[in-house]
Amino acid sequence: MPDPIKVLIVDDSALMRQLLTQILISDPEIKVAGTAADPFVAREKIKTLQPDVLTLDIEMPRMDGLTFLEKLMRGHPMPVVMISSLTQKGADTTLRALSLGAIDFVSKPKLDVSDGTVDQAEEIIAKVKAAARAKVRNSSPPQIPAAETASRPWQFSATHKVVAIGASTGGTEALRELLAPLPADFPGIVMVQHMPETFTAAFAKRLDSLCRIHVQEARDADRVLPGHALLAPGGHQMALVRRGAEYAVRVYRGERVNRHLPSVDVLFNSCAQQLGKNALGVLLTGMGNDGAQGMLRMKQAESFTIAQDEATSVVFGMPKEAIRLGAVDQVLPLGQIGSALLEMLGGHPLVRE
Repeated sequence: MPDPIKVLIVDDSALMRQLLTQILISDPEIKVAGTAADPFVAREKIKTLQPDVLTLDIEMPRMDGLTFLEKLMRGHPMPVVMISSLTQKGADTTLRALSLGAIDFVSKPKLDVSDGTVDQAEEIIAKVKAAARAKVRNSSPPQIPAAETASRPWQFSATHKVVAIGASTGGTEALRELLAPLPADFPGIVMVQHMPETFTAAFAKRLDSLCRIHVQEARDADRVLPGHALLAPGGHQMALVRRGAEYAVRVYRGERVNRHLPSVDVLFNSCAQQLGKNALGVLLTGMGNDGAQGMLRMKQAESFTIAQDEATSVVFGMPKEAIRLGAVDQVLPLGQIGSALLEMLGGHPLVRE
Protein backbone atom coordinates (compact mmCIF):
# COMPACT_ATOMS: atom_id res chain seq x y z
CA MET A 1 0.00 0.00 0.00
CA PRO A 2 1.35 3.47 -0.86
CA ASP A 3 1.87 5.93 1.97
CA PRO A 4 -1.22 8.04 2.70
CA ILE A 5 -1.35 11.62 1.44
CA LYS A 6 -0.26 13.92 4.28
CA VAL A 7 -2.40 17.04 4.54
CA LEU A 8 -1.88 20.19 6.58
CA ILE A 9 -5.10 22.17 7.21
CA VAL A 10 -4.62 25.94 7.59
CA ASP A 11 -7.71 27.78 8.84
CA ASP A 12 -8.36 30.22 11.66
CA SER A 13 -11.75 28.62 12.42
CA ALA A 14 -11.57 25.72 14.90
CA LEU A 15 -14.89 24.42 13.54
CA MET A 16 -13.59 24.47 9.96
CA ARG A 17 -10.38 22.66 10.99
CA GLN A 18 -12.52 20.03 12.70
CA LEU A 19 -14.88 19.65 9.71
CA LEU A 20 -12.03 19.36 7.20
CA THR A 21 -10.24 16.84 9.41
CA GLN A 22 -13.43 14.80 9.70
CA ILE A 23 -13.89 14.81 5.92
CA LEU A 24 -10.32 13.95 5.01
CA ILE A 25 -9.66 11.18 7.54
CA SER A 26 -12.79 9.39 6.31
CA ASP A 27 -10.68 8.33 3.33
CA PRO A 28 -8.01 5.72 4.15
CA GLU A 29 -5.67 7.17 1.51
CA ILE A 30 -5.45 10.51 3.34
CA LYS A 31 -3.83 11.40 6.64
CA VAL A 32 -4.24 14.78 8.35
CA ALA A 33 -0.68 15.44 9.45
CA GLY A 34 -1.65 18.54 11.38
CA THR A 35 -3.60 21.79 11.52
CA ALA A 36 -2.63 25.44 11.87
CA ALA A 37 -4.71 28.44 12.92
CA ASP A 38 -2.67 30.97 10.94
CA PRO A 39 0.13 31.15 8.33
CA PHE A 40 2.86 31.72 10.91
CA VAL A 41 2.08 28.44 12.65
CA ALA A 42 1.63 26.81 9.22
CA ARG A 43 5.09 27.89 8.11
CA GLU A 44 6.73 26.06 11.00
CA LYS A 45 4.54 22.97 10.58
CA ILE A 46 5.37 22.74 6.88
CA LYS A 47 9.05 22.50 7.85
CA THR A 48 8.50 19.79 10.48
CA LEU A 49 5.62 17.77 9.00
CA GLN A 50 6.54 17.95 5.28
CA PRO A 51 2.92 17.68 4.10
CA ASP A 52 2.05 16.59 0.57
CA VAL A 53 -0.92 18.97 0.26
CA LEU A 54 -2.05 22.15 2.02
CA THR A 55 -5.66 23.27 2.39
CA LEU A 56 -5.63 27.02 2.85
CA ASP A 57 -8.32 29.45 3.95
CA ILE A 58 -8.24 32.87 2.33
CA GLU A 59 -9.39 35.09 5.19
CA MET A 60 -7.17 34.74 8.27
CA PRO A 61 -5.72 37.06 10.93
CA ARG A 62 -2.10 38.26 11.02
CA MET A 63 -1.53 37.25 7.38
CA ASP A 64 -4.20 36.60 4.75
CA GLY A 65 -4.17 33.44 2.66
CA LEU A 66 -3.17 35.16 -0.58
CA THR A 67 -0.10 36.80 0.94
CA PHE A 68 0.92 33.49 2.50
CA LEU A 69 0.32 31.61 -0.77
CA GLU A 70 2.49 34.05 -2.72
CA LYS A 71 5.34 33.68 -0.21
CA LEU A 72 4.90 29.90 -0.13
CA MET A 73 5.01 29.46 -3.92
CA ARG A 74 8.18 31.53 -4.10
CA GLY A 75 10.05 29.80 -1.31
CA HIS A 76 8.53 26.31 -0.94
CA PRO A 77 6.21 25.46 -3.87
CA MET A 78 3.72 22.72 -3.02
CA PRO A 79 0.18 21.63 -3.93
CA VAL A 80 -2.42 23.94 -2.36
CA VAL A 81 -6.21 23.63 -2.38
CA MET A 82 -7.92 26.89 -1.45
CA ILE A 83 -11.01 26.94 0.78
CA SER A 84 -13.18 29.70 -0.67
CA SER A 85 -16.45 31.42 0.14
CA LEU A 86 -19.16 31.44 -2.56
CA THR A 87 -19.32 35.22 -2.88
CA GLN A 88 -18.26 37.72 -5.53
CA LYS A 89 -15.32 38.80 -3.36
CA GLY A 90 -14.48 35.16 -2.71
CA ALA A 91 -14.53 34.43 -6.45
CA ASP A 92 -12.16 37.30 -7.32
CA THR A 93 -9.76 36.33 -4.54
CA THR A 94 -9.85 32.64 -5.51
CA LEU A 95 -9.02 33.44 -9.13
CA ARG A 96 -6.05 35.44 -7.89
CA ALA A 97 -4.98 32.42 -5.79
CA LEU A 98 -5.14 30.15 -8.85
CA SER A 99 -3.00 32.62 -10.79
CA LEU A 100 -0.45 32.50 -7.96
CA GLY A 101 -0.14 28.73 -8.26
CA ALA A 102 -2.90 27.11 -6.19
CA ILE A 103 -3.95 23.82 -7.79
CA ASP A 104 -7.68 24.10 -7.15
CA PHE A 105 -10.33 25.37 -4.77
CA VAL A 106 -13.45 24.16 -2.97
CA SER A 107 -16.22 26.13 -1.36
CA LYS A 108 -16.36 26.13 2.42
CA PRO A 109 -18.04 22.94 3.65
CA LYS A 110 -21.25 23.25 5.64
CA LEU A 111 -22.45 20.83 8.29
CA ASP A 112 -26.05 19.66 7.88
CA VAL A 113 -27.16 19.67 11.51
CA SER A 114 -30.17 17.46 10.80
CA ASP A 115 -28.17 14.40 9.76
CA GLY A 116 -24.59 15.32 10.64
CA THR A 117 -23.33 14.99 7.05
CA VAL A 118 -20.96 17.44 5.44
CA ASP A 119 -21.62 19.01 2.07
CA GLN A 120 -18.81 18.81 -0.50
CA ALA A 121 -17.06 15.93 1.31
CA GLU A 122 -16.62 13.88 -1.87
CA GLU A 123 -15.40 16.92 -3.81
CA ILE A 124 -12.88 17.93 -1.13
CA ILE A 125 -11.42 14.41 -0.94
CA ALA A 126 -11.17 14.14 -4.74
CA LYS A 127 -9.48 17.51 -5.11
CA VAL A 128 -6.96 16.84 -2.35
CA LYS A 129 -6.06 13.55 -4.03
CA ALA A 130 -5.76 15.26 -7.41
CA ALA A 131 -3.59 17.99 -5.88
CA ALA A 132 -1.21 15.37 -4.47
CA ARG A 133 -0.62 14.09 -8.03
CA ALA A 134 -0.67 17.48 -9.73
CA LYS A 135 2.24 19.41 -11.16
CA VAL A 136 3.01 22.50 -9.12
CA ARG A 137 3.80 25.40 -11.43
CA ASN A 138 5.41 28.71 -10.76
CA SER A 139 2.98 31.59 -10.91
CA SER A 140 3.27 33.68 -14.04
CA PRO A 141 1.82 37.18 -14.40
CA PRO A 142 -0.80 37.60 -17.12
CA GLN A 143 0.69 38.82 -20.37
CA ILE A 144 -1.36 41.59 -21.93
CA PRO A 145 -0.79 41.83 -25.70
CA ALA A 146 1.04 44.88 -26.98
CA ALA A 147 -1.25 47.44 -28.59
CA GLU A 148 0.52 47.26 -31.95
CA THR A 149 0.19 43.49 -32.16
CA ALA A 150 -3.38 43.46 -30.86
CA SER A 151 -4.52 45.91 -33.54
CA ARG A 152 -2.99 43.94 -36.40
CA PRO A 153 -5.79 42.49 -38.61
CA TRP A 154 -5.98 38.80 -39.47
CA GLN A 155 -7.62 36.88 -42.30
CA PHE A 156 -9.40 33.57 -41.63
CA SER A 157 -10.46 31.21 -44.40
CA ALA A 158 -12.76 29.29 -42.05
CA THR A 159 -14.85 31.89 -40.23
CA HIS A 160 -17.85 29.48 -40.20
CA LYS A 161 -16.00 27.11 -37.86
CA VAL A 162 -16.35 27.05 -34.07
CA VAL A 163 -13.77 26.08 -31.45
CA ALA A 164 -15.11 24.20 -28.41
CA ILE A 165 -12.86 24.02 -25.33
CA GLY A 166 -13.19 22.02 -22.11
CA ALA A 167 -11.08 22.35 -18.96
CA SER A 168 -11.12 21.59 -15.25
CA THR A 169 -8.31 21.49 -12.64
CA GLY A 170 -5.54 23.85 -13.79
CA GLY A 171 -7.82 25.17 -16.52
CA THR A 172 -8.18 28.77 -15.37
CA GLU A 173 -4.54 29.53 -16.14
CA ALA A 174 -4.43 27.17 -19.15
CA LEU A 175 -7.35 29.02 -20.73
CA ARG A 176 -5.71 32.35 -20.03
CA GLU A 177 -2.50 31.18 -21.70
CA LEU A 178 -4.36 29.76 -24.69
CA LEU A 179 -6.79 32.63 -25.29
CA ALA A 180 -4.69 35.72 -24.54
CA PRO A 181 -2.52 35.62 -27.71
CA LEU A 182 -5.40 34.88 -30.13
CA PRO A 183 -6.18 37.66 -32.64
CA ALA A 184 -9.23 39.85 -32.09
CA ASP A 185 -11.16 38.40 -35.05
CA PHE A 186 -10.53 34.72 -34.20
CA PRO A 187 -13.51 32.46 -35.04
CA GLY A 188 -16.16 31.94 -32.37
CA ILE A 189 -15.30 29.99 -29.23
CA VAL A 190 -17.54 28.12 -26.77
CA MET A 191 -16.05 26.73 -23.58
CA VAL A 192 -16.67 24.95 -20.31
CA GLN A 193 -14.51 25.38 -17.21
CA HIS A 194 -15.69 23.43 -14.16
CA MET A 195 -16.69 26.17 -11.69
CA PRO A 196 -19.66 27.00 -9.48
CA GLU A 197 -22.00 29.94 -9.97
CA THR A 198 -20.55 33.39 -9.23
CA PHE A 199 -17.08 32.15 -10.13
CA THR A 200 -17.71 31.83 -13.88
CA ALA A 201 -18.84 35.46 -14.18
CA ALA A 202 -15.70 36.65 -12.38
CA PHE A 203 -13.52 34.34 -14.48
CA ALA A 204 -15.03 35.53 -17.77
CA LYS A 205 -14.48 39.14 -16.72
CA ARG A 206 -10.84 38.40 -15.85
CA LEU A 207 -10.21 36.67 -19.18
CA ASP A 208 -11.90 39.52 -21.05
CA SER A 209 -9.47 41.99 -19.47
CA LEU A 210 -6.47 39.92 -20.63
CA CYS A 211 -7.54 38.86 -24.14
CA ARG A 212 -7.89 40.49 -27.54
CA ILE A 213 -11.11 38.57 -28.14
CA HIS A 214 -14.20 39.44 -26.11
CA VAL A 215 -14.93 36.89 -23.36
CA GLN A 216 -18.26 36.76 -21.55
CA GLU A 217 -20.34 34.43 -19.42
CA ALA A 218 -22.89 32.93 -21.81
CA ARG A 219 -26.60 33.68 -21.68
CA ASP A 220 -29.29 31.60 -23.31
CA ALA A 221 -29.59 32.32 -27.07
CA ASP A 222 -26.27 34.21 -27.29
CA ARG A 223 -24.90 33.99 -30.83
CA VAL A 224 -21.51 32.42 -31.49
CA LEU A 225 -19.58 35.13 -33.31
CA PRO A 226 -16.00 35.71 -34.51
CA GLY A 227 -13.95 37.54 -31.94
CA HIS A 228 -16.11 36.28 -29.08
CA ALA A 229 -15.72 33.47 -26.52
CA LEU A 230 -18.74 32.27 -24.53
CA LEU A 231 -18.08 30.64 -21.14
CA ALA A 232 -20.73 28.27 -19.76
CA PRO A 233 -22.15 29.72 -16.53
CA GLY A 234 -21.73 27.72 -13.33
CA GLY A 235 -24.81 25.79 -12.29
CA HIS A 236 -26.03 25.47 -15.90
CA GLN A 237 -25.47 23.23 -18.90
CA MET A 238 -24.54 24.80 -22.23
CA ALA A 239 -25.13 23.28 -25.67
CA LEU A 240 -24.52 24.61 -29.15
CA VAL A 241 -27.55 24.96 -31.43
CA ARG A 242 -27.98 25.88 -35.07
CA ARG A 243 -30.34 28.72 -36.05
CA GLY A 244 -30.47 28.85 -39.83
CA ALA A 245 -27.02 29.87 -40.99
CA GLU A 246 -26.03 30.99 -37.49
CA TYR A 247 -24.91 29.22 -34.33
CA ALA A 248 -26.02 30.06 -30.82
CA VAL A 249 -25.90 28.52 -27.35
CA ARG A 250 -28.66 27.02 -25.27
CA VAL A 251 -28.04 27.67 -21.56
CA TYR A 252 -30.32 25.79 -19.19
CA ARG A 253 -30.71 24.40 -15.67
CA GLY A 254 -30.02 20.75 -16.44
CA GLU A 255 -28.97 17.67 -14.55
CA ARG A 256 -25.35 17.04 -13.67
CA VAL A 257 -23.40 15.01 -16.22
CA ASN A 258 -20.25 13.23 -15.00
CA ARG A 259 -21.04 15.03 -11.70
CA HIS A 260 -20.55 18.40 -13.42
CA LEU A 261 -22.79 21.38 -14.09
CA PRO A 262 -21.64 22.63 -16.59
CA SER A 263 -20.27 19.52 -18.28
CA VAL A 264 -17.79 19.41 -21.15
CA ASP A 265 -19.51 16.31 -22.56
CA VAL A 266 -22.79 18.22 -22.96
CA LEU A 267 -21.04 20.93 -24.99
CA PHE A 268 -18.93 18.54 -27.06
CA ASN A 269 -21.87 16.23 -27.83
CA SER A 270 -23.89 19.18 -29.13
CA CYS A 271 -20.96 20.32 -31.29
CA ALA A 272 -20.69 16.83 -32.78
CA GLN A 273 -24.42 16.84 -33.60
CA GLN A 274 -24.76 20.41 -34.84
CA LEU A 275 -21.37 21.21 -36.38
CA GLY A 276 -19.57 18.03 -37.40
CA LYS A 277 -16.50 18.94 -39.47
CA ASN A 278 -17.08 22.65 -38.76
CA ALA A 279 -16.03 22.18 -35.12
CA LEU A 280 -12.62 21.98 -33.52
CA GLY A 281 -12.49 20.41 -30.06
CA VAL A 282 -9.82 21.16 -27.45
CA LEU A 283 -9.56 19.29 -24.14
CA LEU A 284 -7.26 20.88 -21.58
CA THR A 285 -5.93 19.90 -18.14
CA GLY A 286 -8.47 18.50 -15.71
CA MET A 287 -9.39 15.85 -13.17
CA GLY A 288 -11.68 12.97 -14.14
CA ASN A 289 -13.03 12.03 -17.56
CA ASP A 290 -15.57 14.73 -18.45
CA GLY A 291 -15.28 15.58 -22.15
CA ALA A 292 -13.63 12.34 -23.29
CA GLN A 293 -16.80 10.69 -24.63
CA GLY A 294 -17.98 13.96 -26.16
CA MET A 295 -14.62 14.42 -27.89
CA LEU A 296 -14.91 10.90 -29.29
CA ARG A 297 -18.30 11.81 -30.77
CA MET A 298 -16.76 14.98 -32.23
CA LYS A 299 -14.00 12.97 -33.88
CA GLN A 300 -16.55 10.48 -35.23
CA ALA A 301 -18.45 13.46 -36.66
CA GLU A 302 -15.23 14.56 -38.44
CA SER A 303 -14.38 17.42 -36.08
CA PHE A 304 -10.66 17.97 -35.56
CA THR A 305 -9.66 17.29 -31.95
CA ILE A 306 -6.70 18.36 -29.82
CA ALA A 307 -5.70 17.31 -26.29
CA GLN A 308 -3.18 19.02 -24.02
CA ASP A 309 -0.15 16.83 -23.35
CA GLU A 310 0.82 15.35 -20.00
CA ALA A 311 3.95 17.46 -19.53
CA THR A 312 2.05 20.77 -19.52
CA SER A 313 -1.16 19.56 -17.81
CA VAL A 314 -1.57 20.29 -14.11
CA VAL A 315 -3.73 17.15 -13.95
CA PHE A 316 -3.71 14.80 -16.96
CA GLY A 317 -7.02 13.05 -16.23
CA MET A 318 -9.38 14.45 -18.88
CA PRO A 319 -6.92 14.59 -21.80
CA LYS A 320 -5.55 11.14 -20.90
CA GLU A 321 -9.01 9.58 -20.98
CA ALA A 322 -9.78 11.13 -24.38
CA ILE A 323 -6.46 9.85 -25.76
CA ARG A 324 -7.20 6.38 -24.34
CA LEU A 325 -10.54 6.32 -26.18
CA GLY A 326 -8.85 7.21 -29.48
CA ALA A 327 -10.75 10.51 -29.56
CA VAL A 328 -7.76 12.76 -30.22
CA ASP A 329 -6.22 13.77 -33.55
CA GLN A 330 -3.31 15.69 -32.04
CA VAL A 331 -1.66 15.82 -28.59
CA LEU A 332 0.16 19.11 -28.04
CA PRO A 333 1.87 21.14 -25.30
CA LEU A 334 -0.35 23.99 -24.12
CA GLY A 335 1.90 26.61 -25.72
CA GLN A 336 1.44 25.08 -29.20
CA ILE A 337 -2.35 24.65 -29.22
CA GLY A 338 -3.10 28.25 -30.23
CA SER A 339 -0.74 28.06 -33.22
CA ALA A 340 -2.27 24.73 -34.27
CA LEU A 341 -5.76 26.26 -34.17
CA LEU A 342 -4.62 29.24 -36.24
CA GLU A 343 -3.15 26.88 -38.83
CA MET A 344 -6.26 24.67 -38.93
CA LEU A 345 -8.49 27.72 -39.38
CA GLY A 346 -6.34 29.16 -42.16
CA GLY A 347 -5.44 32.22 -40.13
CA HIS A 348 -2.72 34.58 -41.29
CA PRO A 349 -1.98 38.25 -40.53
CA LEU A 350 -2.93 40.69 -43.24
CA VAL A 351 -0.02 42.65 -44.65
CA ARG A 352 -0.72 46.36 -44.80
CA GLU A 353 0.28 48.18 -47.99
